[in-house]
Amino acid sequence: GRADRNGLAPDLRFVQQNAEHLDKFEDNTFDAYTIAFGIRNVTNIDLALSEAYRVLKPGGRFMCLEFSHLANPVLQSLYDQYSFNVIPVMGQLVANDRESYQYLVESIRKFPRQREFERMIREAGFSHVSHEDMTFGIVAMHTGFKL
Repeated sequence: GRADRNGLAPDLRFVQQNAEHLDKFEDNTFDAYTIAFGIRNVTNIDLALSEAYRVLKPGGRFMCLEFSHLANPVLQSLYDQYSFNVIPVMGQLVANDRESYQYLVESIRKFPRQREFERMIREAGFSHVSHEDMTFGIVAMHTGFKL
């Protein structure tokens, strides 16, 4: 990656892995597992959560920053109109790639609501699961601990 090529993280080892199959890592390896704007692109979210739990050490923290859903139906409706009518057009104009930006807004709408995702995290084995909405719920930070 860019950080590796530019010597920005000399003490880090970068490894590319499928979040559903972290087979390069043993059980109880990491103190923290973070993922940002990626778990909604995983085919089997439950499996990815189970793998996150497996590779965390006891006491380890799971943190997931992801696009989410607004609690206010009026704001959600306005955001949906913006998302589906403006974002893909901007993607076409700026990046010449409408399809990727159309996928982005569709994948956000299909991602579980905050409480449902919390339930999924708990079912993977995590304790003290919570989330914090940001920007009215456009984004949410989900956390849980392996105890």
